[in-house]
Amino acid sequence: MLRVSHQVSIPDNEIEINAIRAQGAGGQNVNKVSTAIHLRFDFQNSSLPDFYKQRLLNCSDRRITRDGVIIIKAQEYRSQEKNREVALARLQELIRSVAVTRKKRKPTKPTKVSKLKRLDSKTRRGQLKNLRAKKIAID
Repeated sequence: MLRVSHQVSIPDNEIEINAIRAQGAGGQNVNKVSTAIHLRFDFQNSSLPDFYKQRLLNCSDRRITRDGVIIIKAQEYRSQEKNREVALARLQELIRSVAVTRKKRKPTKPTKVSKLKRLDSKTRRGQLKNLRAKKIAID
């Protein structure tokens, strides 16, 4: 049972976990032992609340397919159990991240004083550049 929040949890039978061989260098251990974890979670056909399902579908994460399946691959560690824990933690983090509602931004206007300061600094900068310029004497 994977706990997402106090009210929401995902039963183990809805999460499909397969052990596969890890990629990359690693010697004989990589060639013999299936330590990497391939996790699939079909949230469209799960017991997850509709709020989470909708948010996950709208999320632009490359681990989420159009069909509503989350695919996570974990292969950092040499231990299959450690990779399983990492994959489940990533799934938990992904689902929690869509539940967070961001504050709506209130558009603000610059104050009159800040506008005057900006224009004043532009004028000063222009005057400084004028002083640096080479003056040509006209006779």
